[in-house]
Amino acid sequence: MTSHLHALCFDASDPLRLSRFWAGLLGWETTEDPDDGIVLLPNDDTGFRLRFLPTDEKKSVQNPMHFDLTSTSLDDQQEVVAKALALGAQHIDIGQLPEDGHVVLADPEGNEFCVIEPGNAFLADCGFIGALACDGSQEVGYFWSRALGWPLVWDQDQETAIRSPHGGPKVTWGGPPLMPRAGRDRLRFDLALPADGDHESEVERLLTLGATRVDTAGAGAGVVLTDPDGQEFRVLPPR
Repeated sequence: MTSHLHALCFDASDPLRLSRFWAGLLGWETTEDPDDGIVLLPNDDTGFRLRFLPTDEKKSVQNPMHFDLTSTSLDDQQEVVAKALALGAQHIDIGQLPEDGHVVLADPEGNEFCVIEPGNAFLADCGFIGALACDGSQEVGYFWSRALGWPLVWDQDQETAIRSPHGGPKVTWGGPPLMPRAGRDRLRFDLALPADGDHESEVERLLTLGATRVDTAGAGAGVVLTDPDGQEFRVLPPR
């Protein structure tokens, strides 16, 4: 039985502060789960939660994943940016051009995100979180399409995107050239199975699709794997 995308995990020096930032910006509810720690639960069709985990490691490179937040008008875009700044975000430069319509920000721990200009056709039918934009190859887009059972909604010039059949954000991969990696990624997927799922069979299925087993030390009840691009993720047992 195919696992589903349960959570996007953020490593954070101050998980409580970071969770409050994203709760304020997204309007999601914060909860504390004995198994998951500090969690934000979506109040829309996003389909996965945000999970905040403590770390002593400082952020040193650009994340290979970031949110693209949508806006309905130029005024709305400015209001989203102003709200983010008031909550503790800051403007950053990652090489965007002056003529680019999107605004690039970082949350209080330096995690990048964009506020997209209105009229973006690719995200037109998406919610406030329009996309989770990832640095990655065409191969990894195919892998995640098969792993999650989400159809490809874009496959052109080695750029790929998938989306849940139930809606929510698109997950996109920009194709080569890929950014250099340094250590463990601060944003990672947690996959989970329904109560009647077979954990070991699911892990074996993902390995057959191209994942690699890393180790299980420190993974709690889960199994740690990497996708074909080396991005770490965890498969949780049925719950």
